[in-house]
Amino acid sequence: MKFCFLVLSSVLVLLSLPVKAQEVAVVQLYTQDELLDLIKQNVHLQRVQKDECQLVSDIQARADVMKVPAYQFLYGDMLAFGVCVKKDVERGWDLMQQAASQGLPEALEQVGRYYHTGRFVQQDNSKAVVYLREAAGLGNLKAQMRFAQMLIKGDASPLDMEDCYRWLHHSVIADTKTHQEVQQLLAQLANKMPGAALTRAKRPL
Repeated sequence: MKFCFLVLSSVLVLLSLPVKAQEVAVVQLYTQDELLDLIKQNVHLQRVQKDECQLVSDIQARADVMKVPAYQFLYGDMLAFGVCVKKDVERGWDLMQQAASQGLPEALEQVGRYYHTGRFVQQDNSKAVVYLREAAGLGNLKAQMRFAQMLIKGDASPLDMEDCYRWLHHSVIADTKTHQEVQQLLAQLANKMPGAALTRAKRPL
């Protein structure tokens, strides 16, 4: 009887101890919109690390089983840079391409950028143009700016200058520095374009 009393007392003492909030905090999986916003800000990997890698299995499931483009992109980046998982560049690259093939603008831009800079893959301007032009046409500003740079340097077809100028001319940019960079790109494109093409590109959408 005395033993039972001691056990019961010990249990009551344990139950009365305060539980640290961080030990019971459960990290909620990102919504599609939230994840896309993190990707656009290029802070998606930092967020996974900030969440102490608690969501790796959920992220992997949505990438490999459900094949959600945003999660394919996220998990691919995690593998490519070894964030919360063992580094596997080949597997990560495959997932990035899968996300791009489903039309995710951020994935198209990143794959195109890597082909342009030669990161993870051999540098290939022709492949870079394919991905960057597609992303640019879907409204990805980073792709539009990089594509403009390629056009100015002669690394892409001059036939695309009118479209690229139109995309940048009608873009809405909050960041002052980025806005100035776009103005400079527009000026350089304009110097290489016929007057008629420039006029058409400036017409309201």
